[in-house]
Amino acid sequence: MVQQGYIHRNQRLISVIQRVLDMLLICACLFIANMIYHEAAWVVPGHYMIAGLLGGLLFYIVGNSTGLYQSWRFEGMATELKLLLHTWGIAVIMLLAAGWAVKVSSELSRVVMGSWFLLTPVALLLSRILVRKVLSHLRKKGKNTRNIAVVGAGELAQSFVAEVQANNWMGYKVGGYYAETVAEPLESSGSFSLLSHLGDYQQLIDDVKNRRIDEIFIALPMSEEEAIRELIISLSDSTTPVHVVPDLFISKLMNARLSSIGQMATISVFNSPHDNFTELLKRMEDVLITLPILLLISPVMLVIAIAIKLTSSGPIFFKQRRYGVGGGAIRVYKFRSMTVCENDESKITQAQKNDSRITPLGAFLRRTSLDELPQFINVLQGRMSIVGPRPHAVAHNELYRKDIEGYMLRHLVKPGITGWAQINGWRGETDTLEKMEKRVEFDMYYIRNWSVWFDITIIFQTIFKGFVNKNAY
Repeated sequence: MVQQGYIHRNQRLISVIQRVLDMLLICACLFIANMIYHEAAWVVPGHYMIAGLLGGLLFYIVGNSTGLYQSWRFEGMATELKLLLHTWGIAVIMLLAAGWAVKVSSELSRVVMGSWFLLTPVALLLSRILVRKVLSHLRKKGKNTRNIAVVGAGELAQSFVAEVQANNWMGYKVGGYYAETVAEPLESSGSFSLLSHLGDYQQLIDDVKNRRIDEIFIALPMSEEEAIRELIISLSDSTTPVHVVPDLFISKLMNARLSSIGQMATISVFNSPHDNFTELLKRMEDVLITLPILLLISPVMLVIAIAIKLTSSGPIFFKQRRYGVGGGAIRVYKFRSMTVCENDESKITQAQKNDSRITPLGAFLRRTSLDELPQFINVLQGRMSIVGPRPHAVAHNELYRKDIEGYMLRHLVKPGITGWAQINGWRGETDTLEKMEKRVEFDMYYIRNWSVWFDITIIFQTIFKGFVNKNAY
């Protein structure tokens, strides 16, 4: 009979304790920042106490929305830490907005608040790492582990077992598998052959009723839909947690996740990573960063505009039709870097090395990416974002959407001035299909893993290696 451990039996209580400890830790960090700045002043002024409590409360509210307090047994540490930073970043933005709205920000020391904003995520990260280390230690000693059984013996089941065994920090121990016949292990899943065949589906039902298994993972292909349905119905007459492992085909699709329409469950296989809240957050990020940047670069843009007029005839700006979010057409602005010529959007005429159409000033602008500064106007208009997949010419979209699987999924989000592909060197001329495939691969990675922190990381890296590039000409 299964004996559930203390942690599993008291999971809800532990989750509540985690929330309270996070709020206390956030307040403690503000107390420490204030004490250091005011030379060991043990009395915290009232407005700082309010800021600490509000910061802790906002972190709690945002954490519930972002899924920070879910069970992390299935996920690696990096995913949890990234979400934690994302959650704190949102809480800070909301706190700053609240301080500005009620006009109390002037009463708070910028040094204390800045130190608090930096100290808190470090403390929260260390607390999460400590919890992980403690749980890992307990699991090595055989505590807080769960005995699981896999239903199925095909490629999906064997791949699932390999993943579980490769991530033993989760504390899962595969006791064996249930299948109508004994499995033939794949060459890449040799460890599966060491598992015991525990019996057929009827034996599984009997073992569940006798509480011999902690959790069950059904890893059958979509072609066995009827068997999956009958198993779920039979296993519903028990309290054993049952999970269905998505078919390999479904799990590889873009942003596949469970949702519902009314009471009917659906799987979203192609969907934007943004909901209403994160879409608003992304827009706030764009506006708050773009406004000061435009103020800073306006003198530079004025000098470039005058230089373009003095060195070649034609307009200052070059406007080209590109695809925006959802595949709708937008006009993207750039400083003109070429001689004026007919722009046939049905043909692909990318700039090439030693292109005769590029003016001497234009060559400098393109090498340094200064020609793209007007795109901050596109961001302010809401047509683009600071970070996102780079917008390609209409002709490129029409060509590559036929040759590269999932190419148009780039348009699930707004195009960006910079992106994950660009800072990894995938920019400039795409004279081979492989180059465009690589660019799309990095764009898809960005969309799947989007967060405010990821955007900030890309913006920071762009400053050092995103402007000047050997492929920009």
